[in-house]
Amino acid sequence: MAEQPQPISPLKNFFAGGFGGVCLVFVGHPLDTIKVRLQTQPKPQPGQPPLYSGTFDCLRKTLVGEGIRGLYRGMAAPIVGVTPMFAVCFFGFGLGKRLQQRKPDDILTYPQLFAAGMLSGVFTTVIMAPGERIKCLLQIQAATGETKYSGSLDCAKQLYREAGIRGVYKGTVLTLMRDVPASGMYFMTYEWLKNILTPEGKSVSDLSVPRILFAGGLAGIFNWAVAIPPDVLKSRFQTAPAGKYPNGFRDVLRELIREEGVASLYKGFTAVMIRAFPANAACFLGFEVAMKFLNWIAPSL
Repeated sequence: MAEQPQPISPLKNFFAGGFGGVCLVFVGHPLDTIKVRLQTQPKPQPGQPPLYSGTFDCLRKTLVGEGIRGLYRGMAAPIVGVTPMFAVCFFGFGLGKRLQQRKPDDILTYPQLFAAGMLSGVFTTVIMAPGERIKCLLQIQAATGETKYSGSLDCAKQLYREAGIRGVYKGTVLTLMRDVPASGMYFMTYEWLKNILTPEGKSVSDLSVPRILFAGGLAGIFNWAVAIPPDVLKSRFQTAPAGKYPNGFRDVLRELIREEGVASLYKGFTAVMIRAFPANAACFLGFEVAMKFLNWIAPSL
């Protein structure tokens, strides 16, 4: 059984989660750029080498060609969306826990925590899907040398003008397929690690900063272990020209398996895993710090 601080406050989760999300983006966006470029690089012509041979080759070419700013391409979209997105994510997790409690002092099981985490994934998709679409398009256009979009707002305007709201929300189903199970794993793993890292006789709310960082970082790794295959499909689908995949993710999956094999579903694995630990460690530390601050200034919230 898992121990949670009581009572659960979805509203505090909302504000603390927003701050945690901002911490995550600042730490993790450069490797997210590398991940997307690896996932969406074109298939090389016969006899030609791939655009990027791996994570570190992509990092080197990005720094040489675009400087440090190249690693932060498209960050405006997740920064604008990340505060409400992570706020809603942690709110959904808090609400999912609250809904499963018959009494305020009920301790939830790990399957119940997984279910609460899945609810958070549903909540975030409305915000996440368009932000991910814009971010991916901006991240790959610099690599191709084209300058179709001048920034996040211009990208959103052009997508809406070309295909309406469906163009902005292209890839929503794949975002759900990625985030619902991955979010369940994310939160369940974090709560499990907090419990096993809590010394005998101590409260889980008194964990030291290094232990919070360790639990948050490993939770991020578990999250992405589940999320990478649908994330590859999502990145391909969201950056493809209109009409290329008429049957949606099924066409993307068939093409990838046929042309590049099952291993293609794990493109960007190294970049994702290098990013996952520090970014999510920062996220959960930010969340816990913000939660303690909220408990101090508004204990009855």
